[in-house]
Amino acid sequence: MAKIDRINQHILREVSQDGRISNLDLADRVGLSPSACLRRVQELERAGVISGYRAVLNPAALGIGFVAYIGVGLGEHTKAAQEGFEEALQQAPEVVECHNITGTIEYLLRVECADLASYKTFHTEVLGTLPHVTSITSYVVMGSPKDMRA
Repeated sequence: MAKIDRINQHILREVSQDGRISNLDLADRVGLSPSACLRRVQELERAGVISGYRAVLNPAALGIGFVAYIGVGLGEHTKAAQEGFEEALQQAPEVVECHNITGTIEYLLRVECADLASYKTFHTEVLGTLPHVTSITSYVVMGSPKDMRA
């Protein structure tokens, strides 16, 4: 495992803000030579600390105007019920995140749709038809003053 010292923390902060930063610029920002910086980044990648790089997409440019977090409760708490629910969500492009959580419900979803009408269709025709789903609670995102997801 890679040692996460102050310099590696700085590297991680910089690449999480701009995954396309050149090694030369990154080295300059963290105060290392380009070769030392590259060695550290490669070690962070080999150790799995950096597991990939992603493009940050503009939802509005993709026609996404509605985002909600949805709490989903299942009526049956078996492995088969959970696996069936998770498999069904793999087929739903509106679901961009699915988290199995603790508490009064089993899942927290992040759903992105074009608008309220398309969300209603997803809610009724996808979530509402899945076996074992006993509760659906929607939390509509009105704004995101801080969003560090990449």
